[in-house]
Amino acid sequence: MEDFIPVIAILSVFGTITAIIVGPTYFKTRERRDMQKTVRAAIDKGQPLPPEVIEALSNEAARALPSRTRDIRRGIIWLAVGIGTIAFALVKDFNSVNGGWEDGVSNGLLGLACIPVTIGLAYIVLSFFNKNKD
Repeated sequence: MEDFIPVIAILSVFGTITAIIVGPTYFKTRERRDMQKTVRAAIDKGQPLPPEVIEALSNEAARALPSRTRDIRRGIIWLAVGIGTIAFALVKDFNSVNGGWEDGVSNGLLGLACIPVTIGLAYIVLSFFNKNKD
């Protein structure tokens, strides 16, 4: 029984992460599919669609379009993640055994922080080219 404890721990950690990511996506897809079945059944029976349903469907389609505000917001969030990672790397380097900078700040976290910073800058640049506004 003690041999299964690490396996159960690993499965529970990755299962939780998977459930957090996959669960909402699955339920949103199921809700959208049910809405489409309902609309399709109403159209097949020849009943007119209420304006609220048409407006809800058009709002959902408009919400999926990229907009300038969303691009700027995502860019700022990614930049903040990258800057936070850089700050963590610098503080970790500074608090070394010697009490100062070690090896000229050659930390792997600084290289890793380039990824979210680049993604954030790309979103901000894309926001200037995006003509859709909220």
